Parts: sequence; structure tokens; C-alpha cells
Amino acid sequence: MENRVVLVTGGNRGIGLAIAQEFLTRGYPVAITSRDGSGPEGALAVKADVRDSESIAKAFQEIEEKLGTVQILVANAGITKDNLLLRISDEDFIDVIDTNLTGAFRVLKQATRGLVKSRWGRVIFISSVVGLYGSAGQINYSASKSGLVGMARSLTRELGGRGVTANVVAPGFIDTEMTAVLPEDQKKTYLSNIPAGRFATPEEVAKVVTWLASDDAAYISGAVIPVDGGLGMGH
Repeated sequence: MENRVVLVTGGNRGIGLAIAQEFLTRGYPVAITSRDGSGPEGALAVKADVRDSESIAKAFQEIEEKLGTVQILVANAGITKDNLLLRISDEDFIDVIDTNLTGAFRVLKQATRGLVKSRWGRVIFISSVVGLYGSAGQINYSASKSGLVGMARSLTRELGGRGVTANVVAPGFIDTEMTAVLPEDQKKTYLSNIPAGRFATPEEVAKVVTWLASDDAAYISGAVIPVDGGLGMGH
């Protein structure tokens, strides 16, 4: 199992970094993509942009030459451009969809040939509780993250018979750089809605991802796994 090559998009910070490090700890060969080419020690860091199909193709070529065929794909790269509906520009809506949803499609399409040839694969999309729960001011982000559920379930129906599973991990509020800069009053408001009474650590998300990639989760596909302390309550 530890010889299966892992690719984590956006694996240079936040949740993506924690996921890459967890796979490295477990002995997997790990590649990550990032826009600036940076990444954790021990991983093959490849400069790529999920908005650009050509850069993704080049990244896969480099990964396959140096590590082998990608068999575990973690589509994590994402951005936010929050605003209330009447203030969101077309450009901000399109950019978030292009990165978070179409970007996941581009990476998945590039990986699919190798998954089919291997007749074994794990595809894990990093969504968000917001994708199903909703959030004012995040119509673009919510739409992009909910779209990953349909993508995973359609992929399950296409490739489920070829040993490939596709699942979605939906984190809630995670203790990262993004939440660290929130005003204290806003943090308290968020925490009051979380039954667990705390934010998750990136490592807690990473452990769920590595479990889904393991043989223990071989019969789970098309599922949405919340890591949100009860915030979404199954939404």
C-alpha cells in the first residue's frame, strides 16, 4: 500500500500540507502541486496551476517520471473570494468555480488513464461543510464545493467496477492561517454553532483522508465524510 503514489493539489499549506505530511509519515511516495513550486520536505513539489490544463499535464509527466503512476489523488487546491450576492463580480464567481471545481476536473481527467490502467485508485475531493450547509456571502465557494459531490458520485458510477473509489471529505472550521486572522467576536460566533465547541486541526482532516485512501475503505465510494464537529449534522 505504501508504494502507491499520492498527489495532493495545493499541498504547500493549510489542510493540503497536513494531508501531504500525513501520507509521508505513513511511508507513501508523495507529490504535491503548488503555484509557486514550494512543498513539504520529503515530497516531490511540482509547480502547477489547476486553472491551466497544460501545466497539469506537465506536472503529471514529471511525477510519473520521478515517482510513478498516481494512484491516490487528493484534489484539495482551492480559493475563496467571498462577498454578498449583489456584490460578487462575474470574474470572482468564475475564478472560484474555475479553481475549485473545474480545477478538480482537470486534475482528475489527467489522472484517470493511470487509475484505469492500474485497476486500483482512490480519488478524494476536499470539499467543505459550506458546500452542503450553505453560507451567506459564499455563493461562489459553496457552489464550487457542492459540485464536487456530484463529480465524486458520477465518477463512482463510471469507474467503480475498475477498483477506483471516489469520496468527498467536507471539513468544517479548521484551525489554519485563514481562521487565525478572524476577529475574536467572529470566532466566538462560529464556535457557538459547533457542537464540539472547537475548531478542528488540519491533522484531523488528514487522518480521515489517509483512511479513505487505505484498503480499509475499499468498499466506500460516493460518500461525503464530514469533519466538522457536528456543525453540518449530515447536510
